[in-house]
Amino acid sequence: MNVARTLAALSDDTRREILSLLGERGSLAAGAIAEAFALSKPTISHHLRVLAEAELVRFERRGTSLVYTLQSNVLEDAASALLALAAKRTPRREGDRRSLPRSRDAKKALS
Repeated sequence: MNVARTLAALSDDTRREILSLLGERGSLAAGAIAEAFALSKPTISHHLRVLAEAELVRFERRGTSLVYTLQSNVLEDAASALLALAAKRTPRREGDRRSLPRSRDAKKALS
């Protein structure tokens, strides 16, 4: 799983709504997904492609239709990665002036 790709895919409201729809209804054909939104079919197709590339959904051809299914394990992996990252973060104390290291030139300009 590519966490950055997964988070980028989840950053869009429409894509999160598609995932929610698949979570509620199970596997759905692309046409059924498109009917649930007031968006063009090419736009829905784009969102489905982004979700598939992030491995958040999988699809299979059934006759002339593409049927999409939520990959909830990838969502769980992304949530675990975020929680692990949050657990490693040290809370900042009031008055703590720590910041990211600056380049040597930036330090000279500030002195």
